[in-house]
Amino acid sequence: MELNEFLTALQDFLNMRLFELQETPVTIMSMVIFLVFLIFFLFLGAFVRKVLHGKVLDRFEIDPGLQYTLARVSQYLIVTIGVLISFQFVGIDLTGLAVIFGLLSVGIGFGLQNITANFISGLIVMFERPISVGDRVDVAGIEGDVTEINIRSTKIRTLNNVSIIVPNTEFVSNNVINYSHGEPTFRLDINVGVSYSSDLEIVLKALNEVAEEHPRVMKIPAHQVHLIEFGDSSWDMQLRAWISNVKDRYILRNELHQAIVKKFDELDIEIPFPQRDLHVRSSVALPVDSKKRDEHPQKGAK
Repeated sequence: MELNEFLTALQDFLNMRLFELQETPVTIMSMVIFLVFLIFFLFLGAFVRKVLHGKVLDRFEIDPGLQYTLARVSQYLIVTIGVLISFQFVGIDLTGLAVIFGLLSVGIGFGLQNITANFISGLIVMFERPISVGDRVDVAGIEGDVTEINIRSTKIRTLNNVSIIVPNTEFVSNNVINYSHGEPTFRLDINVGVSYSSDLEIVLKALNEVAEEHPRVMKIPAHQVHLIEFGDSSWDMQLRAWISNVKDRYILRNELHQAIVKKFDELDIEIPFPQRDLHVRSSVALPVDSKKRDEHPQKGAK
């Protein structure tokens, strides 16, 4: 009897009416079922995303950024379907909810404009794909690699291994430099000054040899050497070398700098330091009026 009484009390508690929504009673039992379905579809969406991104899409020749987008869209689609099924299973009419949500959105929208803008921007970023996971970008002076694109924000890992959360509106409304967009190749410009007393032909030969001898400088497009300006104390030369991956430009810049120093040392090419000529003029005696000199004799004269 005690067990039956407990089950009866539990049933009465679960069937307790909390409120009505569009003439549909909402009980504790219906809310529990709704939450169970919702949590199930949330986990299902995350599981499908991991399987698609980690196993299924890797078998096809698809761009990694597109793989990430397809996996994310699949997750959001499953979660949306799960929400609709959860409402229908509970017995709540979605047409009535649409009206209520429409009225609430008018008031809530004013306080959530920033979140809404980031949400819409996230959809634009995911479908238009101005950036993709793995791209090297520069946003507001911050350079790093895109590691994750979410519906509200994007995670960027800087060159110092620091994660930065950037709102998606930054990628839609502001200027963004995407070094990896479309073509990962990059033209690396190396500037160096040489003394005016240098032999120009030897300088050109040295810079060409530096580019030709480096294994990671591309042969096509071919490198170029330019005399870009006549400086105050040097010819300003520039080596324009193409590299296959923009992410390696800092490493390759350092290697090319070192190679130039060694090559110039071998060929006795001088890299001058800034020089300034200082001209000192001797003082000139100024004429002195004899009358004023008599009126104001020198101090100490007797």
